[in-house]
Amino acid sequence: MLLLDDNTPTLLAAAAAQPKDSVPKDEFGQMIHTQDSISNAIKDSLKNMDVSDLKAVVTGENTILKDGLHSLTELTVAFVPKLLVAILILWLGMKLAKWLKKIIVRGLDKRGAEPSLKTFLGSLVDVLLKAMIIIMAMDVIGIKATSFIALLGAMGLAIGMALQGTLQNFAGGVIILLMKPFKVDDYIECGSYKGYIKEIRIFHTIMRPFNGRTIIIPNSELATKSLINHTKEPQIRLDVVASVAYGTDLKKAKEVLWEVIRSEKEIVWEPKKPSIAVSNLGDSSVDITLWLWTKVEDYWTLWEHIREDIYIAFNNAGVEIPFPQVTVHNATESSPIHMEPRAGVERPAEVAGEKLGTGD
Repeated sequence: MLLLDDNTPTLLAAAAAQPKDSVPKDEFGQMIHTQDSISNAIKDSLKNMDVSDLKAVVTGENTILKDGLHSLTELTVAFVPKLLVAILILWLGMKLAKWLKKIIVRGLDKRGAEPSLKTFLGSLVDVLLKAMIIIMAMDVIGIKATSFIALLGAMGLAIGMALQGTLQNFAGGVIILLMKPFKVDDYIECGSYKGYIKEIRIFHTIMRPFNGRTIIIPNSELATKSLINHTKEPQIRLDVVASVAYGTDLKKAKEVLWEVIRSEKEIVWEPKKPSIAVSNLGDSSVDITLWLWTKVEDYWTLWEHIREDIYIAFNNAGVEIPFPQVTVHNATESSPIHMEPRAGVERPAEVAGEKLGTGD
């Protein structure tokens, strides 16, 4: 006899095929006793259930439900204040970020920064501040932002390595536009580059030399290398060398030069006066240097005029201006040089068995 679960479809079909008043058998003649396992499980549960347990749950003597409700209450009471504080931090932080962005843009306006730089820096500061505020709010709630910060750091490092040269030029452009070592229309000299600044951009600077070309220089080079700004100050000094021949009356030459200086309207006398002094004794000339101060905008006008005026003044005053000369001496015919014969030297006829002069 087999005792099987009547929930099996095959056995149910076999049992249903047998007459109601007979015991079901299988194909081998074994009797099949079926029983409802689900019904039996319910009956066993009701039979074994202790009514006192249900009573304890209802009356509160059983603490399982009570402890669960208490834990839920504690979690709610602890989380809600943190959530409210996080919302407050977000609200105040966004207001503060907006306010700081306005202050930075106003500061850049006062420094005369380029519009593109103001927009970029304002947006950059706004994004960074908002990211910091969100991370603070997450930390208050209990969400650890360490992994998030590490991910952002790794991404920033990867981007920085990929755009190293570009970021250097951008940083150089920010330094130039903020610190202003030069500005548009200044005449600067950096290494082999000389010319007027035409435009300062975020990543490069455009220079205009005298020959009409356009020079594009990376900002990192201008920000990290030494340069000369010839037009930074309102006044600039022009040094001019006037050479006279040896034997020239220096007092007369200086008087002529002072007359030239007084006639040049571009030369300024305050706060520094022009001066003249002998600066060098050359191979064929005495060099007299003129140190002349002028306004930046008049520098090239004075540079073009002063040398021409000095030449005219020297010529009219009879001051000799030296120039390269070749002195030719007419030599008289000389007697031929007589050379005394050298004293004879005795030479051996042979050395170690070899005859000299024979090649043997």
